[in-house]
Amino acid sequence: MDRIRISFRLNGVEREAFVSPEERLLDMLRDDMGMKSVKEGCGTGDCGTCTVLVNGKPVLSCIMPAFQARGKEITTLEGLNEDSAMKVIQDKFREYHAAQCGFCTPAMEIVGYKLIKESDGVPSKEEVKEGISGVLCRCTGYYDIVDALRSAAEVIKK
Repeated sequence: MDRIRISFRLNGVEREAFVSPEERLLDMLRDDMGMKSVKEGCGTGDCGTCTVLVNGKPVLSCIMPAFQARGKEITTLEGLNEDSAMKVIQDKFREYHAAQCGFCTPAMEIVGYKLIKESDGVPSKEEVKEGISGVLCRCTGYYDIVDALRSAAEVIKK
């Protein structure tokens, strides 16, 4: 099958890729671009571990065709690792032991980052629960994740 040439921004850098029509964004990011923070859990859009930001919005990369990235800004955890807010979030995840196996952690951090950045203040426990509801965690029970994100928001929103 013919491959399609697409141009897009990945973590702030102009990139180009040749993708097949059936290739998923997840596969392009992991296999072709080396973005290993993007995880495949279910492959059907149910678990959220493949979440990335597309034009600033959380998107499940396992169900988005790669060709739809044409002209878009894609942000993975690798693109946020130097952001001061993300550093606070990651520090709080360590402090609160919010990661156990770590498989969901990149997606949790990305959705937590977006939630905190868009909130007017420190989000309530309910707002954090709602914000992370699209990412499944089978290890932590979520309490430590919620507490870590709220604590991060207290630092970031000062």
